Amino acid sequence: MDRTAWIVVTLCVVGLIGWYIYVGKQSQQLRQQHLAVAASPTPSAAVSATAARPASPVATATPSPQATPEFAEKTETLRNDDVELHLTNRGGGIAEAVLLNQIASQDDQRRVVLNSNEQTPIGVMFDQPGSPHLDEFNLSREADGGIKFERRADSVTVRKRFFFPPGKEKRDNFLAEMDVDVVNGGGQPYVNPGYFVALGSASPIHPKDYSYYTRLVWCLDGKAKGVDINWFGGGGGLLGIGARAPQPFYQQDLANADWAAVSDQFFTTLIAPLTTKGNGVWGRRFDISPEQKMFGIAAALRMPGFQLPPGQTYKAQFEIWAGPKIYHRLARLDHNEAEIMDFGMFKIVSQFLLNFLNWLHGFLGSYGWSVLALTAVVKIVLWPLQGKANKSMRRMSLLNPKVQELRDKYKDDPTKMNQEVMKLYKDYGINPVGGCLPMMIQIPIFFGLFKMLGQAVELRNSSFLWVKDLSQPDTVAHLFGVPINVIPLCMAATQIWLMAMTPKTGDPTQRRVMMFTPLIFLFICYNFAAALALYYTTQNLFSIVQFYYNKRQPMPTLEKVQPAGKRK
Repeated sequence: MDRTAWIVVTLCVVGLIGWYIYVGKQSQQLRQQHLAVAASPTPSAAVSATAARPASPVATATPSPQATPEFAEKTETLRNDDVELHLTNRGGGIAEAVLLNQIASQDDQRRVVLNSNEQTPIGVMFDQPGSPHLDEFNLSREADGGIKFERRADSVTVRKRFFFPPGKEKRDNFLAEMDVDVVNGGGQPYVNPGYFVALGSASPIHPKDYSYYTRLVWCLDGKAKGVDINWFGGGGGLLGIGARAPQPFYQQDLANADWAAVSDQFFTTLIAPLTTKGNGVWGRRFDISPEQKMFGIAAALRMPGFQLPPGQTYKAQFEIWAGPKIYHRLARLDHNEAEIMDFGMFKIVSQFLLNFLNWLHGFLGSYGWSVLALTAVVKIVLWPLQGKANKSMRRMSLLNPKVQELRDKYKDDPTKMNQEVMKLYKDYGINPVGGCLPMMIQIPIFFGLFKMLGQAVELRNSSFLWVKDLSQPDTVAHLFGVPINVIPLCMAATQIWLMAMTPKTGDPTQRRVMMFTPLIFLFICYNFAAALALYYTTQNLFSIVQFYYNKRQPMPTLEKVQPAGKRK
């Protein structure tokens, strides 16, 4: 490398270290706050997705979601092998959903809890989402185990019933149903202009969960759309273009919404109306730890109004999924609930890789070994293509002296130089981008894996070797506040090793730029899930083996290709 390249590399390394010192200090403060809360005495052994956090949630730029009730709270429990729903007479809804088989982390064994008493109970019906009034309901347990709510006011009776619908699934049963009856017992028609159904709230479970997964989501025509908590903070735009002030709430009119949900990186509370489609959503952000930029989101689904003649009953049914985002379970539901996964433009790739990963896990019993096996299968499939690319690069390396002669000859005429270089490649039948084809094919795989591994709840708390949680960085220690993540460092080392083995082709300036690729990948992937770094590191090792194998093959020869018109 020349002097300029060394200066650039040094500045990149210094900037990278400085950035991670800053991030490390911020993460360490957040971790200390989180552990302090975990160590404090609590009445139950559950960690709430909103309440058990570094600070108490406070609504942002909006009133408290609910006032202190004027009546004593009464609760009932609805439970199966996977989830325990705590139902309350405050508005007649689900105050908390305790996930019986999900823990916060390896260091915090308390169960994950969706929603909390500080937020509006799931399934509450109200007129004003910004300041909902929680009426008192009478609740009772029915003979079949369902929970019944009833409230009568002004000759109108509202009845709700929560229960687990019968299903064929033997595990991962997080689906409940809410049936609503509104009976007009008066002598005049009853008109409801429309109402909201509370979705509850969502917020990061782990301090290192990505904030952009904490979202309000809805589904129209089988496609999910949404806004994450960063939308509420506004933005400066690009050079002032597109600047937006912070917003106290989000409200959107919709046409025939299949469902709406609040979601964090791995869990969601999703409500799908079964009798009438939704026609709007509303959401607000609340603070958890503003200093660490941790926020939660609370939301509601708006339903169309109705008119009841005297003696008539309005009926509505809602399915409620309160649990982890398990793709294969959500895909079996009837309203495109699996779209909550937000796999993006490489959805087909992500879906296939996730299903294949789970299939491998069924045989191997470890998600770490399953990631390694998945990498091996992908590499075997691409092996012939990569072999041809390696052969093409070796032929190009033999042509380098002739290419350099042309560069020296036409150094004052770049256009003519490029024309002659391309003509030289054509004369010898070499495709200059042939070595890039396997990399281009792997781009959908890489981004498909990134989107899949970022939300695969199966990887939560799955250990492998020294890695405690494959869905989080594999931090083994801290040095001056900087987290030491071993697998990304191995990934960068194998990438440098691979680049050193690759035949030197192309323009020298381009080769200098490519030298920064390992640093760029290290910077991007350093705090990603350990599973993603494990995949890329293993892939690099397979590529190194393939390069050693190709080096043992006879060196290709350079022969000019005869023009098509002169071939016999």
